Amino acid sequence: MAAAKVLLSILLFLSFFSFSSSLPTETLRQAAIILSNSGYLSMSLTLPLVSNSLIPHSPSLTIFSPSDTAFTQSGQPSLSLLQLHFSPLSFPVNSLKTLSQGAQIPTLFRNYSLTITSTGDDVSLNGVKIKGSPVYDDGSLVILGVDRFFDPGSGVPRQNLGCSAKASSGYYSFNEASRGFKDNTMLTIFAPDDEVMRIFHGNLSEYSSIFLKHVVPCKITWGDLVNFDDGVVLETYLKGFGITVSTSGDKLMLNDQISVSSPDIYRNDWLVIHGLQGILLEPENEYSFLMMMMMMNFKAAKISKDFSLSGSSCFFT
Repeated sequence: MAAAKVLLSILLFLSFFSFSSSLPTETLRQAAIILSNSGYLSMSLTLPLVSNSLIPHSPSLTIFSPSDTAFTQSGQPSLSLLQLHFSPLSFPVNSLKTLSQGAQIPTLFRNYSLTITSTGDDVSLNGVKIKGSPVYDDGSLVILGVDRFFDPGSGVPRQNLGCSAKASSGYYSFNEASRGFKDNTMLTIFAPDDEVMRIFHGNLSEYSSIFLKHVVPCKITWGDLVNFDDGVVLETYLKGFGITVSTSGDKLMLNDQISVSSPDIYRNDWLVIHGLQGILLEPENEYSFLMMMMMMNFKAAKISKDFSLSGSSCFFT
């Protein structure tokens, strides 16, 4: 029951990032034109040159564009410095204003994030003020102006994954996983959405197993996940169950079954939560997968029938 409460409470977080397809080429071309017309000629010329090699296959992107004066004073920036000015997520100005001081913004500069240093009504990152009005914002691509380049030295190096030492028995227990919440042990949770979990309502023997499959004893952000090579296996708290990370087209897949639908829906110093639209299964064979899907469909139909007959609520306490 404890596992159910922990997992269902996690599922209350609303998904606000979508991972479906990469930004259209036309959008980037239009953005370059708008940059040029808005007085950011240097970045407008740089964007087409680096878009293929620098910009990831992601449906969202934020570009922090230094002014032409900054380019003149600093000269042509290195690729790594440019990467510090691109985030694989969409951050409108209003979203940045809601973040507390010290919050970290992921960037394309490997292992480095930008830090919120805002004071008062002004929004600043790494001590550099963000201009109030966006240069461009269509919901997926956001371009914000800055007066100068961010200093990599003032960026926050991402911590290593913080992997816990493997248990002496070779696997972890539910008690160890639960204790992680009390002790602030580095954890990553891949949380199935609410509709999927309702199918397992009442099956207490499944809750513990499901919970352990979806908890990794490391802090792994979305920026870490997208930089993994295909085939990397993450250990979980369930004996013998690992999560294999791979890509399929523009999607990041786990065990070739489920895509990460809502990356970084919650994040603090020791915990990261990513949303999934399904439950991770053992990659044993196609037959076991099909049988599980049949069982889930049968339970879903039964719940629907019981609900229609009784008129009772499907929400659980």
